[in-house]
Amino acid sequence: MEILSIVILIFMSLILVWLFAYLMIGLICFKVSLARKGTIKEGIKKSRRAKRKSKRQIEDYTWWDKLNPQEVWIENDGLKLYGHFVERDSCKVALLVHGYGSYWKEMSDYAQFLTKRGFSVLAIECRGHGKSEGDMVGMGWLDRKDILKWIDFLVEKRRDAKILLFGVSMGASAVCMTLGEKLPSNVVCAIEDCGYDNVYKQFSYVYHRATLLPPTLLMKIFNSYTKRAKNFNMKEADAVKQLKKSTLPVLFIHGGKDNFVPTEMVFSLADALPPTRKEMYVCEDAQHAKSYQTDPITYERKVDHFLNRFFY
Repeated sequence: MEILSIVILIFMSLILVWLFAYLMIGLICFKVSLARKGTIKEGIKKSRRAKRKSKRQIEDYTWWDKLNPQEVWIENDGLKLYGHFVERDSCKVALLVHGYGSYWKEMSDYAQFLTKRGFSVLAIECRGHGKSEGDMVGMGWLDRKDILKWIDFLVEKRRDAKILLFGVSMGASAVCMTLGEKLPSNVVCAIEDCGYDNVYKQFSYVYHRATLLPPTLLMKIFNSYTKRAKNFNMKEADAVKQLKKSTLPVLFIHGGKDNFVPTEMVFSLADALPPTRKEMYVCEDAQHAKSYQTDPITYERKVDHFLNRFFY
């Protein structure tokens, strides 16, 4: 009996150690990957680092400051979420959605491009970023419901608003995921730049490149943790499935040398729409979220062609 008791004790101890390790791995993955990205102070630091790196970024950030955008906010899911609105005397509105760990002012190139074409611009701060509340990043899936609220905000401001959804990286996936929801007729079309097709697949790709641990096992533990602790199943966060429910046209953009969101994901996204409602541009020499900076002339030409075909 004494030996049996020892065996049982060892067995139970091993189970407890495994459960503790399982919990800690899931928690660490969450902290590294999904915990909120950026306070206001961190956003300011990022802005200053960008200014030191690039004269163009200095001009971009100064451009926002000169326009003095109106700070606006909404509430959704118990969170206060912020945006920055540059209003023109036009029914054309672009809703800009930034990327993972990014800062709303980093959407400046796209905002300048669109304001020159007469658009009002609303650059939002996604949940878990910047000034917006939330203890975790929505990865587009949670953000899609926030974007619906922002669309309501724009329609309330102007009933005849014609809305373009424009997202980069995580923001691009958020836009694609939003298109699968019931939208007002004010939303006309969308542009997604370097978005991923599925959150689970995206993290699997990143972990495969970044860690020596088996990515399959790691992702099972990570997703199990988020399902239980945060009611967030990454496998369900699927932009392709959402796009298949959409009736709106989309311009798909990606960099041919993207080593963060693999280029093949843009084809998975585009395949969800029929040829009559999509256009695609792969900037062959561009890395992640750098298609506009790599070839601005072609980028603007592609966007203008898409807007002339589907928006105006």
